[in-house]
Amino acid sequence: MQSIKTICIYGAGALGGAIAARLAAGLNDRVVVSVVARGDHLRAIQENGLKLWPAGASEPIVTRVHATDDPSTLPPQDLIITGLKGHQLGAAAAGIGSLMHDRTRVVMVLNGIPWWYFHRDSQSCYAETQFEELDIGGALWRSIGPGRVIGCVAYQGAEVTMPGEIRLSNDGRFVLGEPSGEASEDLAVIADLLISAGITIQTTPRIRDEIWSKLMGNAAFNPISALTRALMSDIMADPALANLAAKVMAEVKSVGEALGAGFTMSIEERLVHSKNVGDVRTSMLQDLLAGKALEITPLVGMVVSLGRLSSVPTPTCETILALVTQLDRENRRAPG
Repeated sequence: MQSIKTICIYGAGALGGAIAARLAAGLNDRVVVSVVARGDHLRAIQENGLKLWPAGASEPIVTRVHATDDPSTLPPQDLIITGLKGHQLGAAAAGIGSLMHDRTRVVMVLNGIPWWYFHRDSQSCYAETQFEELDIGGALWRSIGPGRVIGCVAYQGAEVTMPGEIRLSNDGRFVLGEPSGEASEDLAVIADLLISAGITIQTTPRIRDEIWSKLMGNAAFNPISALTRALMSDIMADPALANLAAKVMAEVKSVGEALGAGFTMSIEERLVHSKNVGDVRTSMLQDLLAGKALEITPLVGMVVSLGRLSSVPTPTCETILALVTQLDRENRRAPG
């Protein structure tokens, strides 16, 4: 991969905006950073810049980036980093595709099972299998192509506290990996660039292990928090809710292992770790309170679907899926 001169953050919400601010502040004039955003958040970025509050900071990082809601106004990009959630990607497929040239790579920062999951998968017997619920009509597979993708799992708490302003709850880290597991030149160049911007990056030959490891927590805590309006600390302080989370984790672990994933952290260790997260609102709870569509399919629905594919029972996840799906319908129902 040649040197990266242009980067577009497609979806500059909490996580995407945080990455954009880090890149703009850390790389100075080495790279042109653009963002695709919308609504009041976009207008605030255009008028006042993008403000990022690192964890524990007394002053924000304020950066100026080119911000638009129309990707057609941008030139082809060397690197695209998506900050959209899985259920938002399909509508953006054509826009993302319009920003690519022959060598463009796309870092997909996603929670849950991504649309490209089985591309060049050697851990299971389902290589190149596609799922309609993750990629309706094959729009992502066709417009972007799984061969462009570098997988990314984010361990970064972030929230848009007001338009144009993002607050981080931890220092955060990001794990990158090629779907094939290769230690490619592209992967190395992208990782080095992000590290030089002050972003903590790790690379792995087994990105699917990392996907399942994070999903073990997300599949449990995101829907439980949305259904109960509870913060992470509230969930872990309630024995019944913590036990429910453990049951979800056990099902996720069983499905992941059936598909060849490895887990380095036990359920018990994950629960202990979760007790230390603090008074954090999960991303699903944030979306619920904002009246937005919930990220259900990648986090819960695919655990059920992949459980069926691999003949692993997922009764707790099936129950939570039914409940949170109805919650989403009611939450987005127009008043009156």
